[in-house]
Amino acid sequence: MRARYPRLWLMTDERMGDALVPALLRLPPGSGVVFRHYSFGARERRALFAQVRRIARARGLVLVIARPAHIGRGHGVHGTVKGHGLRTWPAHDRREAVAGARAGAALLFVSPVHPTRSHPSAPALGIARAAAIGQGLGVRLIALGGMTPQRFRAARALGFYGWAAIDALT
Repeated sequence: MRARYPRLWLMTDERMGDALVPALLRLPPGSGVVFRHYSFGARERRALFAQVRRIARARGLVLVIARPAHIGRGHGVHGTVKGHGLRTWPAHDRREAVAGARAGAALLFVSPVHPTRSHPSAPALGIARAAAIGQGLGVRLIALGGMTPQRFRAARALGFYGWAAIDALT
């Protein structure tokens, strides 16, 4: 039997500001969080990660860390970050999806499925093209980019395991 992974993920982002903690508190137990906040300085990022980790532990959330991972420990890592536990991976095209599968990723975050405010200049893949990116790799797909619960229903019909968002969860 394959392991169960979160179907709903929050991608943290500097733009969230004060909306981050309320978003974490609204996530159902068992949801996932990819901690990013790339532009923060080391001390500020470490302090915010510690706060997010406390909330994740208290709420039963799965927490993975995107680069750089030296700020603390979660349940795993996102992308090429060295670390242990659950590995998730960003996939914007087939090449990145194959790299993620080869790296042992359990989940591929395929994006941007729809137009998104976080990457306004990136052309949206569309749901069918996004699904094709990870087809046949044996890795569960997470739809990211302009996702909502309604859009996930369509994505699920094409084989997506779960979905992730920033704005839709704040």
